[in-house]
Amino acid sequence: MTDGSPVLVGSDEAGKGPVLGPMVAAAVRADADALPDGIDDSKRLSSARREEIAATLREHEGVEIGVAFVEPERIDRPDTDMNALTVAAHVEAVAAVAREGDEVVTDAGDVNESRFGRRVRTGVEEAGVAVSVTAEHRADETYPHVGAASVVAKVERDARMAEIDEDVTAYGPVGSGYPSDPTTREFLRRYVGETGELPDCARASWSTCDDVLDAAAQSSLTEF
Repeated sequence: MTDGSPVLVGSDEAGKGPVLGPMVAAAVRADADALPDGIDDSKRLSSARREEIAATLREHEGVEIGVAFVEPERIDRPDTDMNALTVAAHVEAVAAVAREGDEVVTDAGDVNESRFGRRVRTGVEEAGVAVSVTAEHRADETYPHVGAASVVAKVERDARMAEIDEDVTAYGPVGSGYPSDPTTREFLRRYVGETGELPDCARASWSTCDDVLDAAAQSSLTEF
């Protein structure tokens, strides 16, 4: 900023709960006047509007964007959990753009806001950048920088899901990737039924995958 005050950084993630695809965190660093109008929680915006905002952010020379992907293979590791992975993803995204003394606001990925903020701050400091971090629930609805990060994270995850959809056309469509999506569950059922295993894009540690594998096993026994 021209007045010497810290530039604000916002971070958020998308895809914490799906059974398919990665979790994606994004961080946006910018002066407030560099952000486009109409930014909001990504879930409140249409896909087209999210794409438009993300493109505008990436094209603005005054905006810096960091993105971190947490793939299913990492999510399934027994030595971690989603809280730790969410912190790690925010840390990676923020550390990619933050500068010494920046003020960071993050959408709290933990029931305990202060604990999440403390863990993100410590992680970014360990990456070599001292920042202040404020973590709040639903920060994407309150802070434009966090809303911008929410949009970028969602657009990046949607792009990855589109790639996955193309890779498994014979068994798709994959749907949203969420366990509650009938299209996603049907994709998993068809894939497991025809191949006998889960696709690489699936989070094998999710109970949805256990359900699909059990159903396929029961079906095989019945046919036998």
